[in-house]
Amino acid sequence: MPKTVLHELANLGQSLWLDNISRSMITRGQLKGLIDQGLRGQTSNPTIFKQAISSSSDYDQKILELTESGRSTFEIYDELTIKDVQDAADLFQGVYEHTKGLDGYVSLEINPQLGHELQEQFSEGLRLWKKVNRPNVMIKVPGTKNGLSVVERLIAQGVNVNVTLVFSAEQYQQVAWAYMKGLGHLSENGGDLSKVRSVASIFVSRIDTAVDKWLDEHNKKDLRGQAAIANSQIIYHKFQQVFASSDFKLLQAKGAHAQRVLWASTGTKDPQYSDIKYVTELIAQDTVNTLPDKTLQAVLDHGIAKLALPGDIAGAQQMINRLREAGIDIGIVCNKLLEDGLGAFKKSFEELMVSVEDKSKKLCAKF
Repeated sequence: MPKTVLHELANLGQSLWLDNISRSMITRGQLKGLIDQGLRGQTSNPTIFKQAISSSSDYDQKILELTESGRSTFEIYDELTIKDVQDAADLFQGVYEHTKGLDGYVSLEINPQLGHELQEQFSEGLRLWKKVNRPNVMIKVPGTKNGLSVVERLIAQGVNVNVTLVFSAEQYQQVAWAYMKGLGHLSENGGDLSKVRSVASIFVSRIDTAVDKWLDEHNKKDLRGQAAIANSQIIYHKFQQVFASSDFKLLQAKGAHAQRVLWASTGTKDPQYSDIKYVTELIAQDTVNTLPDKTLQAVLDHGIAKLALPGDIAGAQQMINRLREAGIDIGIVCNKLLEDGLGAFKKSFEELMVSVEDKSKKLCAKF
């Protein structure tokens, strides 16, 4: 297989993952083909599973079997999604081994309905980790106040964690410290820090979508399309500072790895922008970018591997200040997006449960 831009990006220090999963892409060779082209990981969420399960017949036979064996709707969902994650993780096992644990991960999200329950989230995260039973899996935890405590506790148990729905620089810093505190607890308990990996998923394009809408309404279009990248530049700068700190160096001496920044929500939603805007402008060492199918194909077609960050940090901060002067506080925007994101994932999960239940009833009636 000839080298692609994905291989070139990996050589620069950025790994590209796919933000999608389905039974068909696993069984029909699509995922294996992408891995051969340089794909290095995969992420999922309730919306993705809802689309996969509700829009195909790939899961019907298993749903029927599980229903007839008396499983609940949640138990059916649990079996279907864990099977997909296990099989995908097995396909990525070679990447995991080749990169010595840097890449090859598949992410699975904790039930979003547990978002405000600390102990329940932690218990569910630990259950999923044990049930999936693959070293190259990450458990997704939202970066809320409760979520940060869950992250700390899961890392302390040696669980790989993908901290999701991170928007602001302040929130990112709290995520990084939760990771390091978890590593500290793991070290105190005699755990092997070198076995634990984590990413902090920074949601990017949603910031521009929200800010651009306001700018359009207030006739300030000269600032369009700049908020998300500026915010990301500042976060990347904080990442470099945190993991160059003396606090982390102590953990690193015991085998700890930096928690990489993962750029998420990087599909372009505004047709005025390049279809790979949130890839090209966020190429940086020690980072991951997880892409929807369409964006991944666009990168394979016309992406160019060239470092874009750290970039002009002073200029990024100046842009945030200009937006504030124009009437937009990025901190407030990010807090609202976090709240909206939690609600959206919870709604998708509820819709997914309804979809599984409907399929279950129809299949039983049919057979």
